[in-house]
Amino acid sequence: MVQPAAHVPDVKVALSTASVYPESTATAFEIAARLGYDGVEVMVWTDPVSQDIEALRRLSDFHGVPVLAVHAPCLLITQRVWSTDPWVKLQRARQAAERLGASTVVVHPPFRWQRNYARDFVRGVWRMADETDVRFAVENMFPWRYRDREMLAYAPDWDPTQDDYRHFTIDLSHTATSRTDTLAMVDRMGDRLGHVHIADGNGSNKDEHLVPGRGTQPCAELLERLGRNGFDGHVVVEVNTRRAMSAAERETDLAEALAYTRLNLGSAAMGGASASPQGQR
Repeated sequence: MVQPAAHVPDVKVALSTASVYPESTATAFEIAARLGYDGVEVMVWTDPVSQDIEALRRLSDFHGVPVLAVHAPCLLITQRVWSTDPWVKLQRARQAAERLGASTVVVHPPFRWQRNYARDFVRGVWRMADETDVRFAVENMFPWRYRDREMLAYAPDWDPTQDDYRHFTIDLSHTATSRTDTLAMVDRMGDRLGHVHIADGNGSNKDEHLVPGRGTQPCAELLERLGRNGFDGHVVVEVNTRRAMSAAERETDLAEALAYTRLNLGSAAMGGASASPQGQR
């Protein structure tokens, strides 16, 4: 009896432009094209190209690499990028996503000192989500720790599942840093999980963003679950390659991350065993 062909999930795997830092946004498009990523997530930050919609469109067209998501400028180093008003930042991120054909805007919860923004954040994100087909996917963060001290830097909460949002982003480096049960968080997100930052970590105080498979997070298990359950969002490789000694080493890490992600997304179709291009580390 002929067995039906296995179905490999049609989940797009994108490269975050942050994954090539300290190289440029333009370099991220070039690497994504060379390695065969399905697209990029643009981290809007201090690189002027990341803030310029027309420059991003030209890069996308030249390399044949679509922009699948836009990460709004929510970091400490991007407090003045696009505006000092956080709502203006989100509006411009939405406009960029709409003009570039991206389906998702990734946004962090506010910092606690952004009191007015934090007070209206949940309602405001719903209002913005009602005005567009672009998903506003709120990302899980983590407490800030120094030695034995812990500071809750985000409001309403670093764990977005404590509030009501239409869509979530889960970041597995952040679950490691917050020492959260990743799969339990995924369960709380349920069908509102709209976007994934795949990375790894060992539960240290630092946000490590390791290549998936090099830490303690259930990266393979999550990817297999997404592939099995018909996940309709994107998976974005967001790893730290700052310590790469050369461009070749950086590309090797990013190629490994892409292979790991695709293999584990398709592992249910291949019999259910978690897969890794070089074995689990």
